[in-house]
Amino acid sequence: MTNPVGLFATITRMSETSEIAARPLAWHAAPWHALRIAAACAVPLLLWFTVGRLVRWALLLLAATISHGSWYQVRLIGVLFLFTLVVMVSLATTVGMLHAVRGALRETRARRAENSADESALTALNRTALALAGIYLTWGFVTEDVRDFMEIDALRDPDGLVTAGSTSMQGLIGLDVKVSLATMAVAFLVKTYFGRRHEAGGGRFSGITTTFAELAFVFYGLNAVFALTESRSDWIGARSVVAGWQDVSEEIGKVVPGWAKLGDLWPFVIDGLAVPLTWLTIGILVYGAYAEDTRTTIRGTRLENVADRLDQAHSLTRTTLAKLTGGWTSRWIPLLNSLRLTVKGGAPLFGMFALCYVGLQIGGSYLERAGFYLAPHEEPYFWMVTEVPIQFVKDAIVTTLSLCLVAATYDIAATRARAEAPQEQESPQEA
Repeated sequence: MTNPVGLFATITRMSETSEIAARPLAWHAAPWHALRIAAACAVPLLLWFTVGRLVRWALLLLAATISHGSWYQVRLIGVLFLFTLVVMVSLATTVGMLHAVRGALRETRARRAENSADESALTALNRTALALAGIYLTWGFVTEDVRDFMEIDALRDPDGLVTAGSTSMQGLIGLDVKVSLATMAVAFLVKTYFGRRHEAGGGRFSGITTTFAELAFVFYGLNAVFALTESRSDWIGARSVVAGWQDVSEEIGKVVPGWAKLGDLWPFVIDGLAVPLTWLTIGILVYGAYAEDTRTTIRGTRLENVADRLDQAHSLTRTTLAKLTGGWTSRWIPLLNSLRLTVKGGAPLFGMFALCYVGLQIGGSYLERAGFYLAPHEEPYFWMVTEVPIQFVKDAIVTTLSLCLVAATYDIAATRARAEAPQEQESPQEA
């Protein structure tokens, strides 16, 4: 005999799902939806941000403290180990904040109505950590961690900046090349072992451990490169490919009018479009509506036929092409996939998201400036006391609203795709 209570619950869930699918939010509702999410989840968001920043600051201070003294090379191994933990804490904080607002999303309610199981924040981090670390490094978000470490190290001993033979601000680049190569080998073995376990779906923390080893491998490797070349910037600038491109760019500028101005506009394109899309990609990763391979991005396009032919090519050809295009795919393919999923929710949706994201960054800068204006003091260098709390408040507001905006944009796109799915099934288009 059918349980009437269970039947009623099933009907209720189905009605909730159909109600959400029947009235998806419009693209221009993204900022208001983000504010609603922020208001509903303010407490867990601020807790995640505060704890994450405190742990991050403590690790940076500890790393700066142990970066000077006897047994210098051994100390620097510990510094880079702690710095790797700093990056992991930043990733965990981002995942935790995005996970904290899941309950306020309409898409989450629709999934729960379909009896889809919720995943914990730890599970989401283990699933997405490796991809997030790739985006974090590829798009230079790690630069802020490096800058904060150097600032903390410099403030601990300001005289060291002008003292001959000082190791101030050298903790991330002073490791000997032999030590760097040895630690790289250890990190490589760890990431290989746990990476295979993660690919096989084994190990609760295999993804997190693989990510940590991958980050350590990169940071120790950068030290080896720095020790061998003495300057990463000189090394990059001297490479024939880069030097050749600079020459070609100069020649193009002589022929194509406005080429130099286009180069001046490129940083604004990156900050105004690529970086917001990167954060949206991170949100899509955490919420699970993402597949990291290139095939998912090109599915349904003419490029899929090219990929099918490539799969039939010789293994050496496939390996060579993978190595040649690895940097490009790791940087741009996730963004292209994210853009494709966002466009399904309406192209204006991403425009609104990018506009609001840039507006938050600009507003945060003005908020920080206002904080310094409102906290004047006659004592010299008093800004060193007020700088940390002012920046903390600014970062808390901007980061919280930005991640809520990411969640709101994903929610609108996902619910709109859910509403259009039955229509696509009823009237499939001919290939």
